[in-house]
Amino acid sequence: MLLKLWARYMRPYTGLVIGVVVFQLLSTIATLYLPSLNAKIIDKGVANGDTDYIWRVGGLMLAVSFGQVIAAVIAVYMGSKAAMALGRDLRQAVFRQVSSFSAREVGDFGAATLITRGTNDVQQVQMVTLMGLNFMVMTPIMCIGGIVMALREDISLSWLVWVSVAVLLVVVGSLVAMLMPLFRSMQSKLDGINGVLREQITGMRVVRAFTREPFETNRFADANRDITNVSMRIGNIFVLMFPIIMMILHLATASVLWFGGHRVDAGNMEVGSLTAFLQYLLQILMAVMMGTFMAMMIPRATISADRIGDVLKVVPSMAQTRESALEADRARGVVEFQDVTFAYPGAEAPVLSHLTFTAEPGTTTAIIGSTGAGKTTLLSLIPRLHDSGSGCVLIDGVPVGEIGREDLKRIVSMVPQKPYLFSGTIASNLRFGKRDASDDELWRALETAQGRDFVEAKPKQLESPISQGGTNVSGGQRQRLCIARSLVMQPKVYLFDDSFSALDVATDAALRRALAANTGDATVIVVAQRVASIREADQILVLDKGEIVARGTHEELLESSTTYQEIVESQMSAEEAA
Repeated sequence: MLLKLWARYMRPYTGLVIGVVVFQLLSTIATLYLPSLNAKIIDKGVANGDTDYIWRVGGLMLAVSFGQVIAAVIAVYMGSKAAMALGRDLRQAVFRQVSSFSAREVGDFGAATLITRGTNDVQQVQMVTLMGLNFMVMTPIMCIGGIVMALREDISLSWLVWVSVAVLLVVVGSLVAMLMPLFRSMQSKLDGINGVLREQITGMRVVRAFTREPFETNRFADANRDITNVSMRIGNIFVLMFPIIMMILHLATASVLWFGGHRVDAGNMEVGSLTAFLQYLLQILMAVMMGTFMAMMIPRATISADRIGDVLKVVPSMAQTRESALEADRARGVVEFQDVTFAYPGAEAPVLSHLTFTAEPGTTTAIIGSTGAGKTTLLSLIPRLHDSGSGCVLIDGVPVGEIGREDLKRIVSMVPQKPYLFSGTIASNLRFGKRDASDDELWRALETAQGRDFVEAKPKQLESPISQGGTNVSGGQRQRLCIARSLVMQPKVYLFDDSFSALDVATDAALRRALAANTGDATVIVVAQRVASIREADQILVLDKGEIVARGTHEELLESSTTYQEIVESQMSAEEAA
């Protein structure tokens, strides 16, 4: 998978990669040429006392060294640019893919692992790409070139090269084989600790409310201990790796000096050649060491690439249409359910069964029922947060699956059961669905949502900061801001999923009056728990176990529906309701 990611996402940066190869090649050739020049200075210049020769060859060495540095800097710069661009493109690809996921795919993976795959895993691939462009080009050239140059100096000592390289490769290969499963476990443990930490931070208020801090502390400690144990095992292998490699380098150096010294003493080899041979051997072993660093990074990067690939190769269950069958500007907002049945993956029974109803523009349709009846699921099918299993959800006679995402967003606006605000300002949150909305539009939406007073009371008003999740405002204020955000979009269909639960009775009543006056000809569908808040609805659907068991106005249902009567009686007496 790592090779596939490189082949796909490095293609736009082929020019940079070619540049890296060219300049790494020039840098490596210069590096290989330097020991030969050094040997000439020793054997011909120093031995003969030829100062001119020393200056001439020494100047050439300086020029080659300077060229080697320049080529290396350019190669590293181009390699870094290509690797960082790859990381950027991969993060963007993962984000776009996750954005196209339905709730089903997000649930299958889990939020924690998707975050890890889009950040840490991408970073691993990015780093191995950077190291690869800087080292993997140089390493084979250095090894092959070093061997050729060493054999030119003295072929009789060549066996030292083969033995040293073979021993180093065996050691490195064994250690890498031990690291592969540990790196895979490392990424899995990282997912685990991210999941625990995210859950604890998100649910901090619940943890404190139930005084479960000791239990959650122990749960985090277990996850932390797991990842620490794996990290320690990886660290122990690294602790062994470097001393072993250095021991091989020192033994190789000592062997060259021992056997080469005897050849110099016998007159079969010159001192400069021995020095050059030693330098070439060290260059070969250093190249193998650089390959070792890469070999240590490749297993973890391979595993990370597999995890990224698992995300990118998923075919979203909700395919997006390229051409919209309904333009937002021409939409009226007629919502129609035709024999719709929906079941969550793996569920034993459907959540919704054979739903059929129509919500017309200029009317309010209320949905009421017991907890778990499927009210939120019903609402989520309209903006296509889920696809219906059978039957069809239509807007103006067009299946929602055939409406483009941008058009559907402009037609339908949903205020979720759990209001959520993004970090930024009040204005940036209100403009979330309509970026070009004017301040006047924002204030009008706030006034309708009964939020103008508390926003005006803030020192910075519309530019007042909002923390992630809207945790720096109260629950009621958060709900009103989310309602205002929906109003700013001016859609054709408004969906309110129990969006008034945090409001007091007076604010609730005022908000509903303002909504009735400002939603105009739009279709309004409301999920509610309080009967008092839906008495004026044009149509009330009573949902029970995923089925519509009754429909009609408030007065009609009081006379005809036993289920509705039970709901009413649980909140107020039938006489008060009437």
